[in-house]
Amino acid sequence: MSTPRDPWSAFSRHTPARIALGRTGASLPTAEVLKFAFAHAKARDAVHTPFDAAATGVQVRELGFETLDVTSGAVARDIYLRRPDLGRRLSPESRAALAARAPSGPIDLALVMADGLSSAAVHAQAVPFLAALQPWITQEGWKTSPVVIAREARVALGDEVGALLNARAVLVMIGERPGLSSPDSLGLYLTFQPQVGCSDAQRNCISNVRVDGLSHAAAAFKLAWLLKEAFRRSLTGVDLKDESDDFLVEGHPPLRLPG
Repeated sequence: MSTPRDPWSAFSRHTPARIALGRTGASLPTAEVLKFAFAHAKARDAVHTPFDAAATGVQVRELGFETLDVTSGAVARDIYLRRPDLGRRLSPESRAALAARAPSGPIDLALVMADGLSSAAVHAQAVPFLAALQPWITQEGWKTSPVVIAREARVALGDEVGALLNARAVLVMIGERPGLSSPDSLGLYLTFQPQVGCSDAQRNCISNVRVDGLSHAAAAFKLAWLLKEAFRRSLTGVDLKDESDDFLVEGHPPLRLPG
């Protein structure tokens, strides 16, 4: 039996969303069912693939950053998935290690790379993004922490890291919950004056950082713009709107941050 052509087929060229799949009788075509099963398997793999913190650390150090390895209170992946609260706090050993490395004075930005719900995203996107952000950090003269590489971590773990390192702000680069068309999407969470107990309303989020989504260069410019505004206004979150697109030059980031 032939598959009838869906009238929306022309639109499917412009989106990875599952539209215009056609049908065979009352069912989806076999090819589409298999594609869905494959995408679902890739999403599950993204969640359960072990985070290669050692290899990530090597790549980060090649950029010229120091690194610190930490773990959350979730001692294994199955516990991490069942107990989100444990992923939001450092393990006692990691807390003591960070406290011992705290700088004598304040720093501008604490940097955290965390596996989150997609180690695949961190493996593919985190280091290229950091490389794109590095020139903005240098240009603005921001003092950063070593890159804290966190296993079994949730976004809020960055609040404790930032507080222990006496940082004015913290950036958490974390694997996002995988979608059926984006198992390797990186999320960026920026929080001003991080402290344990900060709410999500106090953060700015840049999501879908990946080759087929928001490019590393575009994400780096957005983050740098938000960070400069955060320092100028002394806040992040719902009261800080991303207006960085207003400063693009023919769709590309400018050579310098405005202001």
